[in-house]
Amino acid sequence: MERTTRQKTAIQAAIESAQRPLSAQEILEQASLQVTQLGIATVYRNLKSLVLEEKVHVVTLPGENPRYESNTAANHHHHHFQCTTCQRVFDVHDCPGDLKRMAPQGFVVERHELTLYGRCADCNAAAGAKVSVAAAKATAAPHACASHHDSA
Repeated sequence: MERTTRQKTAIQAAIESAQRPLSAQEILEQASLQVTQLGIATVYRNLKSLVLEEKVHVVTLPGENPRYESNTAANHHHHHFQCTTCQRVFDVHDCPGDLKRMAPQGFVVERHELTLYGRCADCNAAAGAKVSVAAAKATAAPHACASHHDSA
């Protein structure tokens, strides 16, 4: 039986409170708020233990480092959304439904995974603010062509 340490408790608490899958680095940042001088090697060692104890589930996205979510989240069917700006991953609780009809005739679908990609609410708001500032600057600045009208 694995013993429970302050580090392990802080790591598990960070994952459970996040309400979304976290990278090891994100877990380190959150757990370090409770346990100072926590290192990434300790995070990985404890993640391995938590996965083996089935308290944490690994979320694997193509071409990405693994992320971790609580088994509470993993125990119900859901999908994921990855922000293409900040790279954070969020749970998506809707499902398009029965995808068996999409498989070729004679094939049997046993499970499916779906990942949506785009901008999260925070990054979308930040992008909207940048567009608004750029639009305001464009309307306030005189157009370059206006200075070419010489009366000769």
